[in-house]
Amino acid sequence: MTIIKQTAQHQVLDPCLLGRPVHRLPAFAAQLKEDLAQAMRLNVNRRYWGTFQVDSVAFSRLAGEENTLRWTNFSAPAGQIAFSLERKVLLAVLNYRYGKAKSNAAADDSAVKVTATEERLAVLLGQQLAGTLASRIESNLPAAAAGAEDEGFKPAGAGLPAKGGWVISVTVSDPDSEGGQPLSGRFLFALDKPLMASVLRGLQPERDPVRRAGRNQAPLGARLQVGLQGRLVSKEMELGNLFDLRIGDVIPISMHRAEVLLDDSRLFTAAVSEHKGKLCLTSFEDVE
Repeated sequence: MTIIKQTAQHQVLDPCLLGRPVHRLPAFAAQLKEDLAQAMRLNVNRRYWGTFQVDSVAFSRLAGEENTLRWTNFSAPAGQIAFSLERKVLLAVLNYRYGKAKSNAAADDSAVKVTATEERLAVLLGQQLAGTLASRIESNLPAAAAGAEDEGFKPAGAGLPAKGGWVISVTVSDPDSEGGQPLSGRFLFALDKPLMASVLRGLQPERDPVRRAGRNQAPLGARLQVGLQGRLVSKEMELGNLFDLRIGDVIPISMHRAEVLLDDSRLFTAAVSEHKGKLCLTSFEDVE
């Protein structure tokens, strides 16, 4: 008998991403999913997307098999987005746009001739969806850095995205397609390095550089705060005498040096003085 030992596959870390909030990308994907779903539900887009819904949004790295897809590039001063839409989804959107009530999930898209109308629609949809993605990137950026992604993305021709770059895969489905089987497909966004840097910068936790600079100027001992308690007096009494106390009784005490405690640990003794009607501790001495 042959025993096959299986070992867990661990994720390989990219040293270029160390210190960057890559673990927060699913949060960005969830935000983008809501943005895309809302954009597709707008009345102006209903004639394109019909009953399509967004099922999932996920980040991954380009591995090379995406090169078989048709890509359209959109550029702006902030960077470049490459967009690809699966043809079966594009044909379904085309049907909605020109009056066919439902899309046929079982249709063979390879048997349908590519038309100029289809190509124009792919560019139009890509520009609209790229704008939604750019708006999400900008809204996450700090106020000082926002504005760079506000420029509109313009078509910049075809071209394959660089291998190893980041791609956002959006899965959509149409539950009302013909044939009794929902149509499911996806479209992809490939981000260049400047735009991906903006995505990660927007996912950084908020920081106040002024407060951080002020805190870091002083040594650790000056910035570390602890709570001290001052015990002015203590007196031992018999339990019976304590129970015999009545209103107006006086407990005689003598004021000695007070004790200064940190979490019930005696650190110092101090003299008790009065200053402007307040009791103060002074003349601190270490406890032996």
